[in-house]
Order: sequence, then structure tokens, then C-alpha cells
Amino acid sequence: MTAPSAHPPFDPELAVFLTAVQARGPFTLTTEMLPRMRALEISQDQLDADLRAKGLERRSVTVPGHLGEPIDLAIVQRAGRTGTAPCFYAIHGGGMMFGHHLGNLDSYDDWLLTHDVVLISVDYRLAPEHPDPYPVEDCYAGLAWTAAHAEELGIDPDRIVLVGQSAGGGLAAGTALLARDRGGPAVLAQVLISPMLDDSDSTVSTHQIDGVGVADRAMTRFGWNAYLGERRGGNDVSVYAAPARADDLSGLPPAYLDCGSAEVFRDETVAYASTLWAAGVQAELHVWPGAFHGFTSMQPRAALSRTAVAALATWTTRLLER
Repeated sequence: MTAPSAHPPFDPELAVFLTAVQARGPFTLTTEMLPRMRALEISQDQLDADLRAKGLERRSVTVPGHLGEPIDLAIVQRAGRTGTAPCFYAIHGGGMMFGHHLGNLDSYDDWLLTHDVVLISVDYRLAPEHPDPYPVEDCYAGLAWTAAHAEELGIDPDRIVLVGQSAGGGLAAGTALLARDRGGPAVLAQVLISPMLDDSDSTVSTHQIDGVGVADRAMTRFGWNAYLGERRGGNDVSVYAAPARADDLSGLPPAYLDCGSAEVFRDETVAYASTLWAAGVQAELHVWPGAFHGFTSMQPRAALSRTAVAALATWTTRLLER
């Protein structure tokens, strides 16, 4: 395709942040950077202290992942909670290569942890050491364990919601497809925030966001190459690894999707919502004008970020009141 010559303008308030990032000079992701980018930015003791200050507690369990190999699940809930609660099963982002399952837990504060729910975050294994199908199969295995142990976890097995941002959004979509096709755990809904769904590198937005913004085309290609290797863009890639390839999304749970108009994953997010609608699945889609990838986490106080989080909070409240 012919590369577009321009991209949609960035929101003026968000553009200030991008200008500061660009002033640091060009950034090129390399394999050598991955260990540092996988590390938790604060100690787990500090994390737990921060959670306790919010009236929350955390514990971890080790469960069988793909091929029965061990993975960890973090369980976050209101301190002293009793009874049965909905479960939000969270999958972290990071291009399938980096990120931490305990990172960015504060991103759930204003839309999810205001409710009495159980948040479970899965420590799936990362590419390139663990390429496809490890990440999505780990996510599915953790989900299956969660549903099977619902009673001891104090969660309602019929009220499990998949949540993911960026690569985590793509993995959440793939996990929902696995659950459907394997007759696995019932999933009440899926929250796909700027999901990484399409390995083809063929959309308009991936060509527009090339060397600009956050999580641009080069970083996305790096992630897909780590995850799929030489199979990227070819015929030997499953819909579970790259859900944009799925042409049948019937029978999937309702979805909340959002993205920015000036981000690399815009077009695949919009296309996935359209495919869900075509299959008769309920989906709510927001495309935030001028937003770059991950804007709500990187600039949480920006007006557009507050609007986006409020929209997700409204949707979540409606879901939990059903």
C-alpha cells in the first residue's frame, strides 16, 4: 500500500507530553532492553503498602500454565472481603515481550476497584523466549484454573470479565476465542483497550504512526516478530495469536473497545468492533480524538484521559448492575 503522508493531529494537551518524549532523542527497541522493561518499577513490599492504603490486599498463587508448566496469578481484592464477587481477569500489555503482571495496578483505580470485585492478573510467559502459543495459552490456562476454583476464590464463575490493554487486549481477545471454541469458562464480557490484534502491518494507521507517537509501527513489528517469528504476516498464524484474522466472532461475549485516533492500533480496533457487530455481538467502541497509544496511563490527568476513563467506568457500572 502507499504510505499515508500524514496522521490525525494529536490532542494539544497530549502533544506536550509527546514533545517532551521526542526531545530525549530517537528510541529503538532492542532485545537487550527487554529484561529492564520486564522489571517491576517498585518493590513488591511498596506495592502491597500502596494497596493497603487503598483498602486492598494482594496474594499470589502458582497454577498450571501451558503444557502444565507453572505460572503465577496475582489476586487483588478489598481487604477482608467475604461472599461472592465478580472477577476481572487482567492481562498486561507490553507487545508480548515486556511488562509485568503487577505493573500499572493503579490503572484500575478509577473504573474498576471502586467496585467490590476480585482482580486477577496473570503472569503469562513472554516472547521471544516463549513465542506463540505460550502467551495466549498461559492466559487461557489461568482463566480455566480461575473458573474451576471459583468457590475457593469467592468469585462468581458466571461473572468473569476479560481485561487487556495493548498486547494484553489482543491476548484477551484470543483467550475469549479459545474459551468459545473449547467450550471453556463462561466469559461475561471483554474489555479491549487499544488491542494489538493484527500482525499484517497493512492498516492505514500502522503506516501513519511510523516514527511518531507512542508504540509506533517499528515497535509493533518488533513485537509481532518476537511473538511469531518468520510466520508473521503469513498463512500459518492462528486467530488466537492474531484475532484480527478471525472472520467468525459469533458467540463471543459483549465487548468494550477503545483506542486513539492517532495511534497505531486504531484501524484494527475499529475493524474488530465491526466484525463483532457483523456477528451479532454487542460492542461499545470509542475512538478518542487526538489520543496516542496508552494515553490514559501516561497522562492520566489530561482532560481526554479523564473522559476516556469515565466512559469505561460508566460501562463497567452498567455491566455490574445487570
